[in-house]
Amino acid sequence: MKVLFDTNILIDVLARREPFFADSAQVWTLAERGAVEGLVSVISFNNIYYIVRKLRSRKTAERMMILLRNTFTTVALDDQILNQAIDAGFKDFEDAIQHFSAIRAGADCIVTRNISHFPHADMAPLTPKEFLASRFI
Repeated sequence: MKVLFDTNILIDVLARREPFFADSAQVWTLAERGAVEGLVSVISFNNIYYIVRKLRSRKTAERMMILLRNTFTTVALDDQILNQAIDAGFKDFEDAIQHFSAIRAGADCIVTRNISHFPHADMAPLTPKEFLASRFI
């Protein structure tokens, strides 16, 4: 099973954000163990790097990039995904990129805390709690 991780889920784990950490970490662990193929849009890397560098340090941000790279399969951002995201009419451009990255990679679902940000989803957007309780695992 292929699961695209939205940026907010990754930040929940990396920053140990409560009350979201536990469920997000459980889904992340499924990817680490190979129970699911964890996918991450390459745009998540620059978003996370920017946030962590501002809040912590460049060195911490670089360590997190290595962890993400070693844990997840990246989905490249190319002209097709970019054009689809621009033309899609999503309220949030980053979510549009996530959506079309998931489609490109053949994801079965997107795990996110922002379900309402994916109204046009061709696959099920699920919260970590919903994913853990679903038939997918």
